[in-house]
Amino acid sequence: MFKFIRSLFRTGSNSPTAAASPEDPTADLAADWLVVGLGNPGDKYAATRHNVGYMVLDELGAQLQPARGFKALVDVQNNTAYARSTTYMNTSGEAVGPLATKLGIPPERIIVIHDELDLPAGKVRVKLGGNENGHNGLKSITEALGTRDYLRVRVGIGRPPQGTAVTDWVLGPVEEDIEAQLQLAAEAVHLLIDDSLQAAQNTIHAKS
Repeated sequence: MFKFIRSLFRTGSNSPTAAASPEDPTADLAADWLVVGLGNPGDKYAATRHNVGYMVLDELGAQLQPARGFKALVDVQNNTAYARSTTYMNTSGEAVGPLATKLGIPPERIIVIHDELDLPAGKVRVKLGGNENGHNGLKSITEALGTRDYLRVRVGIGRPPQGTAVTDWVLGPVEEDIEAQLQLAAEAVHLLIDDSLQAAQNTIHAKS
């Protein structure tokens, strides 16, 4: 039913120690944009709210492979590098910083897809810069890049119900059909790359 569920059963797709590809995808690594989906590696976390960034990468059709010398899985399509870290969420910057440096991509061409507590489930919002709102993955990326001025595709997961800790909520399983939301987030990425921030905001915000 969901594309991301199918992805959970790909061999090594969420393993932090996936086997290296016989061809080094970083040998001729070049791109104009860097799109990063945030989450935690490993089957334990694959279907959790915190991993919606990974799910959107699947929706975008990224065929990620280990990147030698980087803490990341990477795929380059049409001058866009799609990536997710092989570290855990809280140290995502260890992947994003070196990749951005290698590619020579400025912050305004880096798109980070992440879960957002301050948006209801089903909502998608797009912005440039701003506070991290307590999101440790974003904090790590901000530290690595030395700036907050990168693009964000915010995928709403809502606040936990009373009595549920935030950690338990974000690491809990997605319980509803979010396919439409993942498609909308993927559309936001395409609009940012192919058009503009304003176009992405006008289109995506009107739909959710």
